Amino acid sequence: MNYKARELKVSFISKEELTCPVCGKNFNREELLSGSGRLIAGKLTDELHRLYEPSAKYGEVYPLIYQATVCPECWFAAMDKDFIDFPPFTKEKARMDREERIADTKLIFPEADFTRPRDVISGTASLYLVVRCYEFFPKEFSPTIKQAVAALRAGWLLDDINKKSPEQHYDWLAMLFKKKANYLYNEAIRREQRGIETLSAMKNFGPDTDKNYSYEGALYLTALLRYKYSYKDNPELRKKALEEAKRTIARIFGVGKSSKSKPGPLLEHAKNLYETISKELNEVDVV
Repeated sequence: MNYKARELKVSFISKEELTCPVCGKNFNREELLSGSGRLIAGKLTDELHRLYEPSAKYGEVYPLIYQATVCPECWFAAMDKDFIDFPPFTKEKARMDREERIADTKLIFPEADFTRPRDVISGTASLYLVVRCYEFFPKEFSPTIKQAVAALRAGWLLDDINKKSPEQHYDWLAMLFKKKANYLYNEAIRREQRGIETLSAMKNFGPDTDKNYSYEGALYLTALLRYKYSYKDNPELRKKALEEAKRTIARIFGVGKSSKSKPGPLLEHAKNLYETISKELNEVDVV
């Protein structure tokens, strides 16, 4: 029985002990196990989200729920090394936000618990906390683009939750997070282009865990999310948004061949989006 339980684990507790830079709590991070057929890759969506098929042995596995490091005591959260590299001079703001961020998170995800192995609810809550806690990071950490990726990932997970629990408004929450991602992606690119905030601290743009689509992927998503979620009720503003999105896409597949920085799937999705946007703009002009 113990052997079977061990075999069916999808995560493990790291031996490396972390110390929360905000409250000083010592804890061990939960990590995703790989191999042994735990992850069966499915199709890639237009949002560059890798879908996974349920495993007959392990069931459904969600790699995204293990990406954020969350302190189980004060619920401070960040990605990768940013958790331990959090600068001390902003610690007080994060400390003062403790009770409010826990209360706000529980309001949205009442079952969230970071003292137990992650489930999809707590994993989604961890990404919400990432979006919130990067407000305390200075611009040198490229916080805006990291918030954008976390918001988009949360939206994907909420789509999954909605499939299991329809009519509980998770689809509405998913839309809110994706609209937030739309704003954050476009804001991150705007800040980078105006020299307000660098993107250099973002080592892996994702947006999912299986592949890094780099800066071009971020540009593509700014255009895609703008097309999907911007100004649906305002034709004039939507036309301007789509024209800007079209210019952004044109920057991506100006090189008509696949490369390491511009992989084939990204170019194909970008080309399809360009054609879709062009069609809508042409219909607007005709009207």
